[in-house]
Amino acid sequence: MTNAISLEEAASFRERLRARSRTLRAEIHDTLMRTDAEQFARIAGEVRDAEEASVANLLVDVNMAEITRDVEELRDIEGALKRIASGAYGICVKCGEPISRARLEAYPTAKRCFPCQRRYEQSRGSTAPPSL
Repeated sequence: MTNAISLEEAASFRERLRARSRTLRAEIHDTLMRTDAEQFARIAGEVRDAEEASVANLLVDVNMAEITRDVEELRDIEGALKRIASGAYGICVKCGEPISRARLEAYPTAKRCFPCQRRYEQSRGSTAPPSL
């Protein structure tokens, strides 16, 4: 297995990933503050009919979906940071080949090369085109 990126590139990606992690943590905090139980109770207490209650519930569901998405991205970031620390960043976890620089630039948490990612998504039934 050969390193796909230099030490300088690894340091740059590490800082980029850490910055994104800080941003996500702030977004999660802000979303949690928006969906605070007291705020939901206040909104629910002000609704006058089932339609308004549905909107209040939908807002909470959307906020929770945002948090779930952000937590999943944080997990991907932590995995990428571990791969950087171990020297495995930029190497496909499936085939062991280098992940293209363009893919890492577009998707810094990538753990598979483009062909392996495409096969992975096809095996899971994903209809979305694989990212770079």
